[in-house]
Amino acid sequence: MSVPTAAPAPSVCAPLPVLGQDVTVPLVTGGEVAYAALDYAASAPALQRVWDDVAAYAPYYGSVHRGAGYLSQLSTDLFENSRRTVAEFLGCRADDQVVFTRSTTDSLNLLAAALPADCQVFVYETEHHASLLPWRDARVTYLDAPRTPAQAVETLERALADRDPYGPALVCVTGASNVTGELWPVAELAAAAHAHGARIVLDAAQLAPHHPVDIAELDVDWVAFSGHKLYAPFGSGVLAGRADWLRAAEPYLAGGGASRKVSRRADGGVDVDWHTTAARHEAGSPNVIGVYSIASACKALTEAGFDDLVAREQELVSRVRDGLAEVPEVRVLSLFGDDAPRVGVISFVVRGWNSSHFAAALSAEYGIGVRDGLFCAHPLVRTLLGSDPQEPGECGAPEAGPGELSLNAIRVSFGAGTPDEHIDRFLRAVSELVRDGARWNYRTEDGRCVPDRGEAARTA
Repeated sequence: MSVPTAAPAPSVCAPLPVLGQDVTVPLVTGGEVAYAALDYAASAPALQRVWDDVAAYAPYYGSVHRGAGYLSQLSTDLFENSRRTVAEFLGCRADDQVVFTRSTTDSLNLLAAALPADCQVFVYETEHHASLLPWRDARVTYLDAPRTPAQAVETLERALADRDPYGPALVCVTGASNVTGELWPVAELAAAAHAHGARIVLDAAQLAPHHPVDIAELDVDWVAFSGHKLYAPFGSGVLAGRADWLRAAEPYLAGGGASRKVSRRADGGVDVDWHTTAARHEAGSPNVIGVYSIASACKALTEAGFDDLVAREQELVSRVRDGLAEVPEVRVLSLFGDDAPRVGVISFVVRGWNSSHFAAALSAEYGIGVRDGLFCAHPLVRTLLGSDPQEPGECGAPEAGPGELSLNAIRVSFGAGTPDEHIDRFLRAVSELVRDGARWNYRTEDGRCVPDRGEAARTA
């Protein structure tokens, strides 16, 4: 059984076609401009290939694992073939499982629910909240932010060696920071974890869209990532890796699909025989569209040539960093220093500017979408900004006026679909805003800095 698919992605190293490139947005100063989507780290635009594949399949949509009809059987084949595609994309080992979830957050909460009794979790304060917070029922050791990759490994080795009692342990680490874009020494951390009898899960939400991820090569136990950051925004995610803890755990959700057999007992109760495959943690009707979209994105990135995509993105990273370095008022945030390798995620602050005000001006006056706030990584951003851990801060504009400083930063992020013009416009906008100031008045509304529609432009 087969479903029509779109043509393979082009082999030349050019921006991959994504949805939204022809969308125009109004400028507060008048007129319209093509929208520059530079918030890939939050949600990347859908690859045109993904959209076309989903559209081609949509008429054939049917229930998965549930029906004898042709469309149900076809959808089931599509779903399970997608699992194999993702496993190949991640370099999974023969006995690894690929479990489909809703997101990275869902994947890591699933793994947290599968931890063996008395498991101790080690997690750096630099993690996104998706990997910082799920371990509420475990003994958690939070590790201070390292300032070099070597220090990250040394910190972990000391913590693992000192753990008492010595028992099951899990290390959770990001592959690429959602704040600084810096790459973490994943293979070295995995070796340190295994040397001390611990396992390791890789949060690849920001790594997988920008860089090849190979479970076997990195020697990690699990990988988690989200479709909406991998150009497949249809509400699906992945947890891939070792099967033993997942098989031993109670199903993440109890319901149809997770159970093989359910029977009544003589005493009136219910006996359940749960699946031992990935289906154990995939109760309910699967999100076949979301799963297929992830598989389509994996194929598109592979066919385009990940090495070429990485090389082009690194050119964009260099251009953005060089351009920002020419503006003295801009400070780029970094843990490991200017020479640290990174993906297309860069956060910065501008001296004399409220970060939310700056982001609002980029949007309203230049049609550029970036992110401002603490990026669901509050401890890390506070560390990078040198603030007290207890200092109040929130994602969004504070109650203070637009011209006042805030415990927030600005994040620009890009990837395989970013045109050169978006980068050029962003750098020009940063330079002009710092030099000339905003051309419009802004105010805080519902926690966001927005243009004051009742005020005229400050400058012509």
